[in-house]
Amino acid sequence: MEGNSKPLTGLAWTSGQSLCPKGHNIIVATVEGASANFLKGFNQKSALYLTCTTESTSENIEQVIADVMILNEKSPLPVGYAFIGEYIDPKITVPKKKRFCMKLTPIHTTESAIADLKLTVKNKSLGAPYTRLGEMSGLALWCKKVPVTAPKPTPKPRNITTGVRGLSLDNENPAQPVTNQAPVPKLSRGPSITEHPTYESNVYGISAVDGIPFTIHPMFDSIIVEPSIISPSFHDLRIKTLADIENEYNYGFVVERTACTR
Repeated sequence: MEGNSKPLTGLAWTSGQSLCPKGHNIIVATVEGASANFLKGFNQKSALYLTCTTESTSENIEQVIADVMILNEKSPLPVGYAFIGEYIDPKITVPKKKRFCMKLTPIHTTESAIADLKLTVKNKSLGAPYTRLGEMSGLALWCKKVPVTAPKPTPKPRNITTGVRGLSLDNENPAQPVTNQAPVPKLSRGPSITEHPTYESNVYGISAVDGIPFTIHPMFDSIIVEPSIISPSFHDLRIKTLADIENEYNYGFVVERTACTR
C-alpha cells in the first residue's frame, strides 16, 4: 500500500487468503519484513492478519474510514465506532484483550480519512505523515491520514412540463398557459346561460348575465323581456328606485345553495 492516497473503506481480520474478503489486501509483513501474524506463540500454526480495502462499500453514499482505535478489553465502544469484521476459521479466536475498531463516515461529512496502515515491531518508530495508533500482540499499528474531497453529486434529470419549457428565453414560440383546473360541470336544473338570448347592456355588447357561475331558474324566464318588444324610445323608460329594483329582482339563491350542499 505504499504511496496510496485513496481513503480506506474497509478493515477486517482474516486467517488466510482463501477467507479474505473480496477487494481486501492482507498485511502479511511489517515494515521491517517480519511476520504480521497477530497470533504468536510456541509452535503456533494458526494465523491472523489485518486486511484493508479502498473499494466502495455503498452504491449511493461512499463511506470511508475516518479513524481507527485500539481499545482495551474493558473500554466501552465509542459512539460512531464499530469493531472490524472477522473472516477467519471457526477454530481461530481473535484476541479480546485489545480490540480494533473503526469509524466509518460518509465521504461528504468528513474532512480527512485514513489512507494507509502500516505495522512495525513494538519499538519501531515511523516518522511523519504516519501516526501511531497503538500496540497489539507485539505489533504497533500506524496510520496515514489524507484530506478528502466529496465527489460532486450528479444532478438527476428533471421532467420539464410543456408549460415550463415554453418559458425558455431561447424558445421563439410564446409560452402556453398551464392549468390543472378541471372543467366546471353544468348544473342539470334549468337551461344553460348560453341558451338565453344576449341582451346588450352597453356599447361593448356585454351581456347582463355574463360571468354568472350558475343557471337562472326557469321560473324567472318570464321576467326577461324579448329584445323585439323593447321600445326604441327612451321616453318610455322609467327610473326605478332601489326599493323597486330589490322587489322586482329579489332572488334568494335557494336552489343554488341547495345544489352546492349536495
